[in-house]
Amino acid sequence: MPSPGLLVLFGSQTGTAQDVSERLGREARRRRLECRVQALDSYSVVNLISEPLVIFVCATAGQGDPPDNMKNFWRFIFRKNLPPTSLCQMDFAVLGLGDSSYAKFNFVAKKLHRRLLQLGGSALLPACLGDDQHELGLPSKFTLRFLPEAPKMCSEEQHVAGADPPGPPSEQQPFLAPMVTNQRVTSPSHFQDVRLIEFDITGSGLSFAAGDVVLIRPQNQASHVQQFCRVLGLDPDQYFTLLPREPGVPCPTQLPQPCSVRHLVSHYLDVASVPRRSFFELLACLSPHELEREKLLQFSAPQGQEELYSYCNRPRRSVLEVLCDFPHTAGAVPADYLLDLIPPIRPRAFSIASSLLAHPSRLQILVAVVHYRTRLKEPRRGLCSSWLASLDPGRGPVQVPLWVRPGSLTFPETPDTPVIMVGPGTGVAPFRAAVQERVARGQTGNFLFFGCRWRDQDFYWESEWLELERKGCLTLFTAFSREQERKVYVQHRLRELGPLVWDLLDRRAMPRACRQMCQKP
Repeated sequence: MPSPGLLVLFGSQTGTAQDVSERLGREARRRRLECRVQALDSYSVVNLISEPLVIFVCATAGQGDPPDNMKNFWRFIFRKNLPPTSLCQMDFAVLGLGDSSYAKFNFVAKKLHRRLLQLGGSALLPACLGDDQHELGLPSKFTLRFLPEAPKMCSEEQHVAGADPPGPPSEQQPFLAPMVTNQRVTSPSHFQDVRLIEFDITGSGLSFAAGDVVLIRPQNQASHVQQFCRVLGLDPDQYFTLLPREPGVPCPTQLPQPCSVRHLVSHYLDVASVPRRSFFELLACLSPHELEREKLLQFSAPQGQEELYSYCNRPRRSVLEVLCDFPHTAGAVPADYLLDLIPPIRPRAFSIASSLLAHPSRLQILVAVVHYRTRLKEPRRGLCSSWLASLDPGRGPVQVPLWVRPGSLTFPETPDTPVIMVGPGTGVAPFRAAVQERVARGQTGNFLFFGCRWRDQDFYWESEWLELERKGCLTLFTAFSREQERKVYVQHRLRELGPLVWDLLDRRAMPRACRQMCQKP
């Protein structure tokens, strides 16, 4: 699909806003995004109603005045007779260039941001306010105010437990699901560690159907948390409160107030992720060490991208490992910039592998533990899968924050509609939920094609499938790719059973166009 063109409009008094705007234009074009850069008064403002994507870069002159080359635009945009839906088709962002030593710091950018919202525009992010007084030009989004002592009440436990949520569990208020079992389902000699994990969702309000997914937000390894705090010179047991620098900017809902450094690093900062180029740009700005800063600037420059890829992306080097490679810089990173520098841990989605009709108050997932080697000494590990695999409910209570969302798979509700399911490896998980659900409802015509390497090593739910087949509830076709000299996959079984597959499709009154296409030689 063609991407929308980007328009960068600037109001500049001394040329700084124009320079920033032209840099934005170059960055956009480097990313293959069509971009125009214009001064605000040279742009026909009536065309703004049809612009899909606009960045406004505005300086503030004098005592809160707009720059000379945006005064006509300023008068027009604040006309009282403009309809409140004038800019409802536009996504926008505002970057202000100001000086906090003035009373009306970034007044133009703040006022423009509010006015664009009044006219129906959709803000991509809060107004970004640059400060010429700040050593980096852009202040941090938040301030960490450290407390002299730990709070008497454990705010983190209260935050995680929370009050009874107003609706079903969500990303803002996940359900702490007790882990019931964590069982390896591949042979000990098999190269892949795959886990069948079951959660108790009693009283959660969670409801799901076959094809839905569960989202889980993982945690960082304790050893990585300790290493991160050590290299940045942070006390993991120190508490802080998080304060936005600008009004109207919400604090992350995942963080309690007050919060410990340990909780911040364990539950929020994705120190195991591969950093992006912007990470090196900001780190270079923060670096007091000449040699390290020079190397960071080299990585963040356009001509240094091949070297950055070899250093960072190809071996999958993590944020934590980069910080350890630049110890003088890491030790000088102000705590206020942690949330600007390091992205939050994103939730991971897993297909739900069970049906509530077969397992009431239970939710099961099939997890392949990600573990591989690169040229780096330490093996690469999937953050969420490794964290889940490390949890052992046999040693004590284990709770995992999770919530559910609809998936992309849907299954027919009519009882006589046959379903052909093709699920090699862990891809069979959603079809197990579907088979359980359909069997519980008395729906027949369940045809499952399953493939794996070895029958005795990674044939997930073998006894369950065979029992359903014996009862006449399931027709199972298997492909064990490594059990013969010529590798056999599910697509080979589909080809071998072409007449059956065609008969099942033809029986459902396939659309004429699709039928004709399939019958062409």
